[in-house]
Amino acid sequence: GRTGPCTSPCLRRRRDTALPDTTPGAPPLLAAIALLAKVPPSLVQLVLRFGLAGIFWSSGRTKVEGLLTISESTYFLFEEEYRLPLVSPHLAAQLGTYADHLFPILLVLGLATRLSALALFGMTLVIQIFVYPDAFLATHLGWFALALAIATGGPGKISLDYQFFRRR
Repeated sequence: GRTGPCTSPCLRRRRDTALPDTTPGAPPLLAAIALLAKVPPSLVQLVLRFGLAGIFWSSGRTKVEGLLTISESTYFLFEEEYRLPLVSPHLAAQLGTYADHLFPILLVLGLATRLSALALFGMTLVIQIFVYPDAFLATHLGWFALALAIATGGPGKISLDYQFFRRR
């Protein structure tokens, strides 16, 4: 790529990436984009982790009474509405409910982050295929995108994974 000064009055180079000009008088949209370019990637990863965790945590909380007692209505849903193949409704209710709690906690902590994101990606895939196949565009595509961004981008520096496993 080109490393010399940019000839466009609204663009300048930083680390081979074109960034909008932040000088006074620059168009507001370009100034806003320049501001977004300053957001640390670790903050973005943290927000992605919290976003995905919130979705599944909220779902998990609707399936329990008290701390982690699976409700009768949850067992009913897995028996009558969800009807997953290859696994009993009772076991599916337990696995789904506890996964809805465990993986969001791990995501918030940034511990086993990629594994947790992939697990929630897998859960979303099961939900999409077997439970709510009509919810792809309205709901599941967003969940897939969050999980994929976390799995591929990693936990970021604001995570236990980074603290424990960074190369020193």
